[in-house]
Amino acid sequence: MVQCEMCGAETSSPKTIKVEGAKLDVCSNCTDFGTEVRQPSSSSTSTKYSTGSSSSSSSSSGQSAGSGGASSSSSSSSSSSSQRRTDMFDDMDELAPDYDDLVRSAREDKSLSQSDLANELNEKSSLIRKIERGDTLPSDRVQTKLERFLEIDLSAEGSSGDDSEWSGGSSSGSYTLGDVVKRKD
Repeated sequence: MVQCEMCGAETSSPKTIKVEGAKLDVCSNCTDFGTEVRQPSSSSTSTKYSTGSSSSSSSSSGQSAGSGGASSSSSSSSSSSSQRRTDMFDDMDELAPDYDDLVRSAREDKSLSQSDLANELNEKSSLIRKIERGDTLPSDRVQTKLERFLEIDLSAEGSSGDDSEWSGGSSSGSYTLGDVVKRKD
């Protein structure tokens, strides 16, 4: 017998309900407290870590919705196994690892104090201090202001070169978590 996760009563046939986002196995008396969750009938064939067609179809449909109308490219990437899937991070610029030193040296080259630079950018001087110490990452808006005023580039240009140093990977050109993880032992 299983205990109801709501009231603690013993039940032989618990029902799964959703209460404020949490899934609970409850007795028949407590089913009114939430909405019943329908379990898929073929639970023995699909697991949490399944790599079957159901997970690839859901990721390709989410991909087309997130790419803003580029559904033809997402459907071609799911049918072609040699093509790498794209995600939202591919379009984003990566910040240089030494952005703090770049900002500091460019500010010093212009003979500006941190508060002078903050006034020029219409930002707080504490933000400039935190950026130069490396305590915080500049937002896209602040990064653009810094790049324009100081005439520097804060994006990491050589990030693709780091990928070529990896020796792992399959013949299809895609990496798995095992190819990337470095063990401590």
